[in-house]
Amino acid sequence: MKLYTTTLKSPVGPLRLYANEGALTAIYLENHKGAPVLVASEGESHPVLREARRQLEEYFAGERVSFELPLEPIGTSFQQAVWKALREIPLGITWSYAGLARHIGREGASRAVGSANARNPISIVVPCHRVVGTSGKLTGYAGGVPTKQWLLEHEQRIRERTTGR
Repeated sequence: MKLYTTTLKSPVGPLRLYANEGALTAIYLENHKGAPVLVASEGESHPVLREARRQLEEYFAGERVSFELPLEPIGTSFQQAVWKALREIPLGITWSYAGLARHIGREGASRAVGSANARNPISIVVPCHRVVGTSGKLTGYAGGVPTKQWLLEHEQRIRERTTGR
């Protein structure tokens, strides 16, 4: 499978975007823990990458509350279920790992959910940063906890402005 890539400057640092012929496959932050080394052709003009850049720029400008992109993250069926559920967490809202496990019908699988969450290859668009510890504490994030905190605060500002709450 041929991959294409481009870089987007963002308030949380450079983001490396990857796509195959028809879908976004990964977004990695500059200091992303566990990011694989991917071989990809420069794809500045690739239609999926252009659209992903546009939507991410709108998100960072506070103008976008959800993403409408074709996605193809590569993972196990369990990981896919977790990543699908992540996209159901509303902007500016957080769920616990236990809550996410219950949501996918796997109560008691908080650790496995946490592991799948940590392996999410499409940062921000698949909002793994919206998952926190049961106490509400910000726990690990592949891009660093300060980045997670920035993303959550950014989304809370967008939510307050767009919904009044």
